[in-house]
Formats: sequence, structure tokens, C-alpha cells
Amino acid sequence: MAIRKAVITAAGQNQRSLPLQSLVDCDGVRKSALRIVIEEVVHAGVEEICLVIHPGDDAKLAEAADPHAGRIRFVEQREPLGYGHAVFCSRDFAGEEPFLLLVSDHLYVSRQPKNCARQLIDAAEAESCSVSAVQATRESKLPYFGAVGGRLDQGRQHIFLIENVIEKPTPTEAEQHLIVPGLRAGHYLCFFGMHVLSPKIMEILESEIRRGTSRIQLSPALAELAGKERYLALEVQGQRYDLDAKYGLLIAQLALALAGNEREEVLAQLVELLAQRVT
Repeated sequence: MAIRKAVITAAGQNQRSLPLQSLVDCDGVRKSALRIVIEEVVHAGVEEICLVIHPGDDAKLAEAADPHAGRIRFVEQREPLGYGHAVFCSRDFAGEEPFLLLVSDHLYVSRQPKNCARQLIDAAEAESCSVSAVQATRESKLPYFGAVGGRLDQGRQHIFLIENVIEKPTPTEAEQHLIVPGLRAGHYLCFFGMHVLSPKIMEILESEIRRGTSRIQLSPALAELAGKERYLALEVQGQRYDLDAKYGLLIAQLALALAGNEREEVLAQLVELLAQRVT
């Protein structure tokens, strides 16, 4: 099971603008958020990329993706029918292959030499099944993420067999259906914004569309996937940064800066800024 293709969604209302924002990456180079996401994928070994976009956004996103625009296939989501529908728009691109799926308004910082996408791809290729990246997340953040319930797979660390998937669960739902043995109290495994998915997911999404569901979300399709084939979660050794969150761009920029070669200079400036605030 080799992962050669990646799908990046950029058709949502906020996804149309946030990927265009400029940040300084870990290497000290100023880039668009979209370029940083694309380089996460490219450095993980992906060969082909599909960008699912709002109609008419291809020119500005191609500019933001430079110098990688030449390797991108643009696919339009012509109606705003949900995240799952956006993923389904890439069906012809994905074909009968597993694919890496990311969102264009999240950035990632790894805590090990392998970037987050490479960690996920390695797990999916080794296990030959769909794998979603997850992160232990405080209960207070549940309104912002899909979450999974399950158990450690065969006693291994960081890999879980998924049994339940709920989109933005309430604390009561999470306590009843998403408890994962071994996690700290008040924490749940929430999606990281990154998945490797088998072609089966497209069949499930197509069935939803044929049923006439008005808005097609991904989490219910993932819940159905868990009932049809082996589906795992990997607790990635890294951190996700949602650019759409309050102060999201600021926190993401700080994370990139502190993970880069200019960490000491950034820390010195932060200390100076905090000292000014105190005085």
C-alpha cells in the first residue's frame, strides 16, 4: 500500500482566504500557508496533489502555491455541500488508490525528524489500512473537532483501533462513547486534520450523496468506514495549528518560529515584549 496522492481541501468559506496568508516557515523563508501545507505533503514523499477549490479560485491559489503549482490538479466544488462532499469531488483524481487528505487551514509542527504527514503515511503503509492522525485534546476543545473512540491496537503505543467517530461531540457524548483507555482524564482523541483513506471512503460518500443528504460531512462516513474495514488512529508526534481559531495565525507563526533555526532570537524578542508588558 503505497501513498502517492494527496488531496487538500480549500473550498470552504474561510479556507478561501486563510491559505493565502503569509507566515515565516521553520526554515526562515516567508511563504503562504498553502505553500507550507503543500511542502508538508511533498516532503512526505507524495507525488501528485489535488486541491479542491471554490470555483474561480485557481489563479490566486496557484500563485500562493508557487513554486509547486505545476504539480497541482485543481478540482472545483461547485456547491457548498459540506466537507465530505469536497472530498468526494476528488474521486476521479484519487481513483482506486489510497490517498492522504489534509485541510488547507491547518499547519503542523513535528516533534521528531519525520514530519507529521510522513509519520501518518508510514503507519498507513505498514498497516495497509486507513489511518487518521489524532491528538489527545482537552474536553473544552471538543466543539472544534471530530473525535474518535477505541482502544490501543494490540497493546502498541500511539496506534488505536477506531470503534466510534463523532463530529464535534458534546462532553456527555464523549464521556459515553469516546473514552479511550490510557488517556488522561478529561482528554479525548480528536482529529488532527490529516488522514490516509482507502478508496472505500469514496463509495460511502457516494452512497450519502445518492440518498439525497443535503450536507455531506466526513465524520459520519468515517464512522461507517470503521464498521466496514480495519481503521486505525495514530497519535502523531507533533502539534496541529488551526489558522481559523482565535489568534490562530499568531499561534501558528510562533510555533513555526520556535521550531526553526532562529528560535533563540525569537525567544529573546518575546522576553523583551513580556518585560515591556510587565513594566
